[in-house]
Amino acid sequence: MMRSSRYFMSQISVLMSHPHTQHVPSRRTMSKLFLSSTTTSNVSPKSDTNRRRIRAISCDVTGTLVSFRGKIEEHYGNAARACGVELPPEQESSIGKCFNQAYKETSVALPCFGNSEISSKEWWRRCVRRSFELVGTGMDESENERVFQRIYSTFGSHDAYDAFPDAKPFLQWCHRRGIACGVISNADERYGDSILPMLGLGEVMQFLTFSKNIGFEKPHPSIFDAAIHEAEPWLCLDNSDLIDASPLKPEEVLHIGNDYNKDYIGATEAGFHALLLDRFSEKDLANSWREGGARVFKDLIDVVEYLSREQFELGSRDECCCNVERCFKL
Repeated sequence: MMRSSRYFMSQISVLMSHPHTQHVPSRRTMSKLFLSSTTTSNVSPKSDTNRRRIRAISCDVTGTLVSFRGKIEEHYGNAARACGVELPPEQESSIGKCFNQAYKETSVALPCFGNSEISSKEWWRRCVRRSFELVGTGMDESENERVFQRIYSTFGSHDAYDAFPDAKPFLQWCHRRGIACGVISNADERYGDSILPMLGLGEVMQFLTFSKNIGFEKPHPSIFDAAIHEAEPWLCLDNSDLIDASPLKPEEVLHIGNDYNKDYIGATEAGFHALLLDRFSEKDLANSWREGGARVFKDLIDVVEYLSREQFELGSRDECCCNVERCFKL
């Protein structure tokens, strides 16, 4: 007999109370726990007129699937010192504030990481340079370039990012159910090209929708519309005889994020279902989201439980999840 999602929740909650505790289970253990849950309900399915189907799930990246490691001032300060640029304590402590200002200025001058005007690397070069100008380091051209290259390398490595331990198992679970999974992010294509693959998430992603490529940022509806078009070809792609040829509708997509305006308002106004994650137990912020009508969960495990409890129909067709060996491989 298939195990219920309630059993799944009781087992996994013993192992994981927070994504960054010392007792975080291995990804292999997480995968096994996800696979033990089919979220198949014994309750009769809702009638076709009332059914709610999720055929695609989109996720924000940082704060939803991926955690940021360290602080901006630490990464920038370490890069400067490694290149022989000494920063007084007062300058180093101002890096975070100066970076925020430089990011805003660069975003106004060149929205969406430059879109088609410049490369994302050039966009970041200008942002980093402006950050140190505001800090007041007075670096020359060669110093600026050396520091930038070191920072750019850091932000493409494990030094700056880590995947939440439930991220890959959740995406694998979605794949097993025949759900197309991907990201909608106000970011550049580097996430898709290197960061997500480096963290082991690239292989379980089907569509990647970045503001750099689309020319619009969340909460603009155009980036959500673009995600629908990018997700549609992937529906049950591994099961060609089970493909549901009907177009993907906004109400068949669930978006998961951690920003009320960008992820919840943007997604719901585009016609998506939307959920928010409170990964870091920010009680007041999470309560304000709930007051605004959002459903808020601690992690992606809670999302699995929610989808089961609400009896959403998952995947392009119910048959997509009937054969584990065929529809899913670890």
